[in-house]
Amino acid sequence: MRLRLPSSPARPLLRKLLTAGLTAADPYLALLKSVSLDGASLRVGRRTFELSRIRRVIAVGAGKASARMAQALEIVLEERLDDGLVIVKTGHTFPTRRTTVLEAGHPIPNRAGLVATQRLLRLVQSLTPQDLLIVLLSGGASSLLPAPVSGVTLSDKQRTTKLLLRCGATINEINIVRKHLSLIKGGRLVASTRARIITLVLSDVIGDDLGSIGSGPTAADPSTFAEAIAVLQRYKILTAVPPAVRRYLLRGQQGDVPETLKPGSPRERSVYHHLIGSNRIMLEAVARAARKEGLFTDLLSSPITGEARVAAKRLGDLGKELRTGQGRARRRFCVVGGGETTVTVTGQGVGGRAQEFAAAAAFEISGLSNTWVVALGSDGTDGPTDVAGALVSGETVSRANRLKVDLHASLKRHNTYPALKKLGCHIHTGPTGTNVNDLYLILQL
Repeated sequence: MRLRLPSSPARPLLRKLLTAGLTAADPYLALLKSVSLDGASLRVGRRTFELSRIRRVIAVGAGKASARMAQALEIVLEERLDDGLVIVKTGHTFPTRRTTVLEAGHPIPNRAGLVATQRLLRLVQSLTPQDLLIVLLSGGASSLLPAPVSGVTLSDKQRTTKLLLRCGATINEINIVRKHLSLIKGGRLVASTRARIITLVLSDVIGDDLGSIGSGPTAADPSTFAEAIAVLQRYKILTAVPPAVRRYLLRGQQGDVPETLKPGSPRERSVYHHLIGSNRIMLEAVARAARKEGLFTDLLSSPITGEARVAAKRLGDLGKELRTGQGRARRRFCVVGGGETTVTVTGQGVGGRAQEFAAAAAFEISGLSNTWVVALGSDGTDGPTDVAGALVSGETVSRANRLKVDLHASLKRHNTYPALKKLGCHIHTGPTGTNVNDLYLILQL
């Protein structure tokens, strides 16, 4: 990770806080804490699996953090790992010895992802009841595992994904639709193999719902075709999705095609899930680091969700309350929050939810001295851009005015990337190897 922050009096402190959070979210370290091998006994969390009864151990996975997870699993299993294949976002590879790492498109699935997923499915389908399949799952897997149902093409899924990402739907709503258009999501990976399954999960979903993380390829799915259609209707895109998608979902609603794996299914009992990391772990590490620096620290209990601009106003209002509160007017403080906001995109602007949040927050703290807001995507890529997020201060708006950068217009057009780049507000990390939602800070020194 190459953490590069904008020039600021707060930069040394922010470097400590962000490094603490991203280190705590490192899936390599998290997996090594959760999984160990003693002779032929494999411990995963509180469960033990006897490998003496296992013919082959195979690892597959997908997600922005899956290569980093594969590195750690190789350290644990050494020669007991017979084969492995994981799919990562292009540029998010890490070196492995026994595991093949393939790159694919994200957030829009591409042909490389389709070919990689077909290869993964062939490997999984070759396994027997005497084999153990370890699935390494992290955020991003939904896009990286495109396996369209019969009659729906990759192009159809690409068009549908673009519509869902731009309409303001939550990640859970998006995944309900994706699960019902896939041969692998919604527990269907379980149905494609006879092997026993252990799934190691790095969560990028608020509440850590196993069915939503990566669209739950090994988790039972309580959602239905009717709910998938309802999502498209709610955001007024049912008539905009490709006809093949609409036809398939309607056939599913009528019971003409099989549903996803449902809770209580006998096959569900062959899967053991273990959560190795989440957004909360990252936030707690940041809060500990802030307290160690002598800051009054407020770790928000509720996730930051909803439209990025609205969420930024809420955080800004909280910062103002702390700034002017009785006995705290001159007190240094840090508010730590996490979650995943949404952006309802109109037009063709370039940016991401963290940059939109930061740009909106700049107006909320405008004029406040020694005040900063950070919005950071933990995976190191905010939306379709090369930055992790942005840092703004109480002086950002006035500086934008001096430099004739129309920050307000950039927000209106959802074109925050060029504006924040001109203002030197971007945070760069490169691919971090993790993916546990976003981090939001408001800092007063």
